[in-house]
Amino acid sequence: MTARAETPKAIGMIEMRSIARGMMTADVMLKQANVDLIRAHVVCPGKYVILIAGAISQVRSAIEAGQVSSPEVLVDTFVLPNVHPSVFPALTATTEVANVRAIGIIETFTLAASIVAADTAVKAAGVELIEIRLPFALGGKAFVVFTGEVSSVRAGVNSAVELLKNEGVIDSFVVIPSPHKSLIEKLL
Repeated sequence: MTARAETPKAIGMIEMRSIARGMMTADVMLKQANVDLIRAHVVCPGKYVILIAGAISQVRSAIEAGQVSSPEVLVDTFVLPNVHPSVFPALTATTEVANVRAIGIIETFTLAASIVAADTAVKAAGVELIEIRLPFALGGKAFVVFTGEVSSVRAGVNSAVELLKNEGVIDSFVVIPSPHKSLIEKLL
């Protein structure tokens, strides 16, 4: 992600079923609007995902341009405005968490659902995001990991699951009240 004077306010994503058209669409989106390219990569099974961030109007403009560029291979899109600032470092696994307490994990079938789950959890409860793992070789699945007091982690998990339960995008979720030191070391 390139440096910005201010924190991005929105995240947008396009998922396509063509790698070549996906790369072309990423180029179209970046030329259309002043956005940061967070990720542009292949996910299983042969899809291409473009994840951008920036001002809400710029993200919307880039997503609209991407939708128009290759509608025949478009799988899904979303724009999430007013994203919690801690989502951005969690997407790039650059968070710095000083004290891991209880751990909440939400596993989703889509990248979009994982980002929404993370944003919902951190806004609903006093939790710290550790990572939003994007799907590279996970069969298209994604997951979010966060920490906090047990009650806060439960509240964060419950809020995210409640929001997404009817969309069929939640695979699994757990709260680990007192994680082993070796597990914590692997998460950080």
